[in-house]
Amino acid sequence: SEKDITETGRAVAPVVETTANISTVRSERHSPWPPRHQLCLVNEASLIRIQDVDKYHSSLPKRCTSDFFILLGSLKRKRRMGDWSNYNLSFYLLLIIRFSLILLGIGSASGIKGWGGSHFGRAPILERFSWNMLDWAYPDATSRAAAIAGGEYVPQNGLPVGIEIWQNKLFVTVPRWRNGIPATLNYISLDTNRGGSPKLTPYPNWAQNEAGACGNGLTTVYRIHADECDRLWVLDTGTIGIGNTTVQACPYTLNVFDLTTDKVIRQYRLRPDDINQNTFIANIAVDLGKGGCDDAFAYMSDELGYGLIVYSWMNNTSWRVTHSYFMPDPLAGDYNVGGLNFQWGEEGIFGLSLSPIAIDGFRTLFFHPLSSNREFAVSTRILRDPELALNSYHEFQPLPERPMGHSTASVMDENGLQLFNLVDQNAVGCWNSLLPYSSANHALIARHDEALIFPADVKIKRGIIWMISDRMPNFLLASLNYTDINFRILTVPVSDAISGTVCDNAPWKFIGTNALWWNR
Repeated sequence: SEKDITETGRAVAPVVETTANISTVRSERHSPWPPRHQLCLVNEASLIRIQDVDKYHSSLPKRCTSDFFILLGSLKRKRRMGDWSNYNLSFYLLLIIRFSLILLGIGSASGIKGWGGSHFGRAPILERFSWNMLDWAYPDATSRAAAIAGGEYVPQNGLPVGIEIWQNKLFVTVPRWRNGIPATLNYISLDTNRGGSPKLTPYPNWAQNEAGACGNGLTTVYRIHADECDRLWVLDTGTIGIGNTTVQACPYTLNVFDLTTDKVIRQYRLRPDDINQNTFIANIAVDLGKGGCDDAFAYMSDELGYGLIVYSWMNNTSWRVTHSYFMPDPLAGDYNVGGLNFQWGEEGIFGLSLSPIAIDGFRTLFFHPLSSNREFAVSTRILRDPELALNSYHEFQPLPERPMGHSTASVMDENGLQLFNLVDQNAVGCWNSLLPYSSANHALIARHDEALIFPADVKIKRGIIWMISDRMPNFLLASLNYTDINFRILTVPVSDAISGTVCDNAPWKFIGTNALWWNR
């Protein structure tokens, strides 16, 4: 069994416990959110027992549609009028559930459901963890109090931006944009934390998260990647602050950890030619080829320096790739997120995702500038060769636009399903890469104007989509309300999320050819 929405600091929302074909619904206290934000449950093989019409809100089927609430309102009016003689409550409940399933085109569904409503995607999402503000797992209360007193820990100054999952660890990165960040690379044990607001544990330890300890500690980390060889790829930007406050405390350094031993097995300092005075690297993608763990390349996007840095594990060297497609679109610098209007006009190449290996032995790297509504693509055959990478302008190809397509993160699974966050829409979208890249072949798989304000990162692990939302623009440009829930980590099964959408990739298997994606 698994618990759904958990302790949020204000109230406990409805909890669903699912075991085989039995589902029960429990509402411990009234949730602070309106009905359309309540948990939605569908388990067609289960019997849902409701003791009170008022508690229907804690057992709504799948997406809680307006039609459902019309039926619910009718039932509640009949209860107030005492007109129950001709109405079988069980029949109406089953009718409501079946009606919602038919309305959505869903034959069957199972699992734990949460965060439904009219601003939601195809399947309800599970809120795994949530925080008003971040906290760390200090050895004891005395050391925590000392850290606060000395300014080493300022509770309001932490913002989580990246996630990764490996076995029982959920990694969370926290850049040192402001003072008082105890550790930039952290994890949550999924064995001991089943919800709520867990404290972050520095990875691999406190000492190796010391800011400014060049070569020995991590200063600022953004996105990270765990590969199939049990290695965690971590680029330390070496920076403290952001924008005009940025201080380059240490050089840009790629650190690769052996996750089975928690030891650094490779540390590589980027060459001076890899960066420039504007460099800001916030994303990394790792390409494992057919040659195994040694046939590995890392691609790092330079958002403000407009470049792509390629690192070869086998040769332990790097090179910089430049292209006009790495630059922002001057017409796409206006943003509206969570009611906040702002301009990020200089943000270039950011999100990266890699296709499965195609029949020619190479992958396709998909990339996009943050301030752009367009995706681009290039074969890793070009990027892996430093000579080709510098002399193959026309091998880089533009794909069609996607409206309101500002995106910081994207990922593609082994079946060629691409997911990408849409920060203006408080949503995550999808594309089945066996179809041409066009808006007609995109779908929203998750959207919510409360739970997904600025979905900063998205990952796919073992058939589960993981998302983190963090209200980043408010943190940087306005302010956060620290009595509210500001940061959330949410999940949804891939199969549930894409079911019935154009992205549904069952039962096909990726057989890509690295052909021109837009001409298929």
